[in-house]
Amino acid sequence: MSASGTDLVLQRLMSLHPKIIDLTLDRMWRLLEALGNPQRDLAPVIHIAGTNGKGSTQAMIRSGLQADGHRVCAYTSPHLARFHERIRLPDGLISEQALMDTLEECERANGGVPITYFEITTCAALLAFARADADYTILEVGLGGRLDATNVVDTPRLTIITPVSIDHQQYLGDTLPQIAGEKAGILKPGVPGIIARQQDEAREVIEARAQALGAPLSLAGQDWDAYEDQGRMAYFDEDGLLDLPLPSLLGAHQVQNAGAALATLRALGVSEAGCHAAVTQAEWPARMQRLRTGPLVAMAGERDLWLDGGHNSAAGLAVAEAIGRLPERPLHLICGMLNTKDVGGFLRPLATKAQHLHAVSIPGEAATLRAEQTAEAAQAVGLTATTAATVADALQAIPANARVLICGSLYLAGAVLRENG
Repeated sequence: MSASGTDLVLQRLMSLHPKIIDLTLDRMWRLLEALGNPQRDLAPVIHIAGTNGKGSTQAMIRSGLQADGHRVCAYTSPHLARFHERIRLPDGLISEQALMDTLEECERANGGVPITYFEITTCAALLAFARADADYTILEVGLGGRLDATNVVDTPRLTIITPVSIDHQQYLGDTLPQIAGEKAGILKPGVPGIIARQQDEAREVIEARAQALGAPLSLAGQDWDAYEDQGRMAYFDEDGLLDLPLPSLLGAHQVQNAGAALATLRALGVSEAGCHAAVTQAEWPARMQRLRTGPLVAMAGERDLWLDGGHNSAAGLAVAEAIGRLPERPLHLICGMLNTKDVGGFLRPLATKAQHLHAVSIPGEAATLRAEQTAEAAQAVGLTATTAATVADALQAIPANARVLICGSLYLAGAVLRENG
């Protein structure tokens, strides 16, 4: 397949900075100024940080707002199959032509000086959002919070911090309080913050930062809560109780993500019908997603095929819990991970659930962990493991009656979604 015009622009933008990640806001401020400061012209902003659950939470918020008749822009990363997924306008994903035009406008304004790929593409998203007819803008942090390229809006309408855990230590710090401090960097003076349930060390840092800024917090377990009750979801806050179906996204962790989404929607005055839609209508690919059609599904035959992009220890626990909710079948994993991740931490919760792990390298990803290394890490936590050249090869080696979970990386999930059409 030949490269599109957008692909060619994105390839050029990748070469503007020697590092993929270089956390500072100086380059953002420079380019935004050259573009006329589009971040000042956005519809009211909902800014989301956290280690796990950002994407699912924003998908539920978006579903609830749209069900209530609001027009919503949303920015998320990384994309899975196509870059366009990162920039969602009120009428759908940004078009090929609009994306290419916006990227080229940012490229011209940047003038060839160093800027990271994420920074310049975030500027493009902000420019597109500023020109859209929208009621709300949802910005999902890419990495951390304090120095993330999305952290350029002086006064968002709300900030949200989903559960914080250990991840990206090379950029955010080695301890939970350090990482929580980076996430808390999105809090703003006087701006309400919705805080999901946190470990004590993380919550204390977030609360201290909020107090220093005068940012009022709405805390899970204190000001609102969400839990599963007899096969349904209960949510309550000072405005009363909501009795809802379990989230369409699978797993106990999605009940907590739904709680943060509902706390946000209630703060924005969304109707009970909108809250119901948030829980029941949200879709978010590669989060315990069952694949039902496509070439890989056809190849799977009677095998039950699932896909998840989680990649840290907290995600491993969440995936293991979600798998336990499904009707019992022999579980086989097809796993590929990046060399920056805690492979053992992710796989350990799954070791008691799976009969076998088939390790693959992530196609086209320079930072992939080699399949042999993933297999060794799996064996170290008690999983029987072998390697396979491709996901398709692994799938064909799995018994026909099995449940298959493809997991370990959003980059692997993206490759699978592209292969599956």
